[in-house]
Amino acid sequence: MPLMRFDVMEGRSKAEITTLLDAAHRAMLTAFKVPARDRYQIVHEHPPEHFIVQDTGLDIPRTHNVVVVTVTSRPRTRAMKETFYAELCRELKASCGIEASDVMVSIVTNTDEDWSFGHGRGQFLTGEL
Repeated sequence: MPLMRFDVMEGRSKAEITTLLDAAHRAMLTAFKVPARDRYQIVHEHPPEHFIVQDTGLDIPRTHNVVVVTVTSRPRTRAMKETFYAELCRELKASCGIEASDVMVSIVTNTDEDWSFGHGRGQFLTGEL
């Protein structure tokens, strides 16, 4: 936790996906200060005709490298979120060559009672976490 979902256009190699996920995890570690093994990432690949990411009238250019990142997380401060946005773009540019204009992020907030990591228990509620 946080749970990160990456929506991308199909066509990246396994190595490119691994590099993308590693870069995003580094950004998460920096911004949200989660433990190193607190890593939950899912990649969904889409054919180009099923993946439209426009710019809400902001004149942001998009390319085939566009990545939509949805983060489901416990509440985070505004500063943590802003750090994550910046670090994610920095990491993706440095590691993957993905421009900041191709990175869209949505953070969805939930609470401790909304998480179960397995065994049919809510580990934040039971005190296991």
